[in-house]
Amino acid sequence: MKKKLILASSIGVVLVIGAVVATLVLSPLLTSGNAAANGASGSGAIVIDWNKELLHIVQTPGAQPATVHPTRSYAILHAAIYDAVVSITQDAPPYLFSVPAQRSARADAAAAVAGHDTLVALYPKMKAALDQQLTSELATIPDGAGKQQGMQVGQAVATRLLAMRANDGSAATPQPFVPGNQPDNYRLTPPKFVAPVFTNWGNVTPFVLNNAAQFRPGPPPALTSQVYAQALNEVKSLGQNTSTTRTADQTVIGKFWAGPIWNTWNEIAENAALAHHTNLETTARMFAVLNLSFADSTIAFYDAKYHYQLWRPVTAIREANTAGNPAIVGDPNWTPLAVTALDPSYPAAHSTISAAGATVLSAFFGNQDQIRVTSDVLPGVIRTFTSYNDVATEAGLSRIYAGQHTRIDVGAGSELGQAVAQFVLPHFSVK
Repeated sequence: MKKKLILASSIGVVLVIGAVVATLVLSPLLTSGNAAANGASGSGAIVIDWNKELLHIVQTPGAQPATVHPTRSYAILHAAIYDAVVSITQDAPPYLFSVPAQRSARADAAAAVAGHDTLVALYPKMKAALDQQLTSELATIPDGAGKQQGMQVGQAVATRLLAMRANDGSAATPQPFVPGNQPDNYRLTPPKFVAPVFTNWGNVTPFVLNNAAQFRPGPPPALTSQVYAQALNEVKSLGQNTSTTRTADQTVIGKFWAGPIWNTWNEIAENAALAHHTNLETTARMFAVLNLSFADSTIAFYDAKYHYQLWRPVTAIREANTAGNPAIVGDPNWTPLAVTALDPSYPAAHSTISAAGATVLSAFFGNQDQIRVTSDVLPGVIRTFTSYNDVATEAGLSRIYAGQHTRIDVGAGSELGQAVAQFVLPHFSVK
């Protein structure tokens, strides 16, 4: 029982932001003396609008390259917007670089052009719609030298940042997956036994981390351990498509969070920025920290997934007779609530991204907040929370209820995502 309680506590890893990180909380009023003139103290709506545009693109069938993870695009978009803004305001350190800018340059014009140029480069087929959005945004900014100067800054930052990421390994052809020869090694999963796609994503150059394995979790428990048996038996009971132990609310939770989790957290961040009326500079910084954390968390969890290559619950339960653990009784017909994702089980992506998201948004707005979350999978259903930690916990648990992961995977993901975000946050400290 003690081991089970220890394991259960890992799902709710408290995402406490320490005193040092607390100093990073970015007041919506943080602006330079020139901010009123250059647009930095104005609304962060431009940042949110470009985030919404990217969200629309990645949800458009066929728009996102199949072998390029969407978190890379989010990170490049918001890194460019942020560096363009602070090149002008000079109120905080850039993510990578500043470009020369006149004090009279408009930060809002820089943000608009940086957002436009990065997305046109990443999604050239969407250029017409992106051009239209830029035209609409620039029309709201007073004409003059400052507007033109800001546009030049945005263009320069986007060009330079895109060039710096051009050879980051994201364009490499994925390596064909070859299963290992150990009983617990990942194998293709039913019903279609489709090959995984992001086999090489752990080799992509991180945006902030020193390397992909910097926070790699330790190995999962042995198949023969009591801890593993408890975790697998839990998902066997709660995660089955015909489960009689999963409650009605747990079934909703298992389905609610099934969409791309980085999209959901970006929507949560949009709502938070609007609710807190964050200005342009603060909004740009928040989205940059959030999406750089997501991009590096994704690189990190793929590094770990393919390092350990742990089988998914559907395989483990169906082939339990090979585990050598008498506490696990196999069921060759066991089927999860949701179709299993195409990659190894450990650590869980949902809990990694969610822990990173909760850590970042807590640093900006405090953990306690009024949060409403909608689902791409269950339209019309709204889940409400009073803390970002609670959001992350439920998103992680959803993967147990959906039959996707064990509590072992979820706990390791929570710790990984928190570690990545806490490493990224200090790179954006306030001067």
